[in-house]
Amino acid sequence: MKQKLTITVDAQLLPLAKQYARAQGISLSLLIERALRELAEEETPTFAEKWRGKFKAAERQDDPRYDALARKYLA
Repeated sequence: MKQKLTITVDAQLLPLAKQYARAQGISLSLLIERALRELAEEETPTFAEKWRGKFKAAERQDDPRYDALARKYLA
């Protein structure tokens, strides 16, 4: 089911977007819908996935708390 949406865009962008849609042989609405669908389907890594493996263990000895945390988060 389609639903109407009102958006506001920069005055200089609108003619360019209409021209691009026309060149593609599609409506401006379809162009925007495709762009939104593409953005919604992108897989964005979680914070943990983004940073996993980016840190190195510090040189610490005889610290059981540090050792436990290092095993949990740096392994």
